[in-house]
Amino acid sequence: MVTTDQAKNMRNKIDIEGTVERVGEPRTVNLKVGGTTEVCDAFLVDEAGEIKLALWGEDIKKVKNGSKILIKNGYTNTFKGEVSLGKGKYGEIVVKEY
Repeated sequence: MVTTDQAKNMRNKIDIEGTVERVGEPRTVNLKVGGTTEVCDAFLVDEAGEIKLALWGEDIKKVKNGSKILIKNGYTNTFKGEVSLGKGKYGEIVVKEY
């Protein structure tokens, strides 16, 4: 397991757990492959701090403010100077406590 501070300096293969806070409103975005999906920004908080968390599609409904989650094989990317964590195509979000 890594902390939020460590995750900000990693690119992939991130295993992290924490509490979801400040879940935003979902918005619709266009996909590169065509079509649309919903994305929602939240923050994952642990003892080291917080990191922005991008929730896509069905994952938005899995969590709420206060949910304790584990992300396996996650990744980060930087958009407009801000590091964001996501589960990606090969990752998994495990909700330990809804």
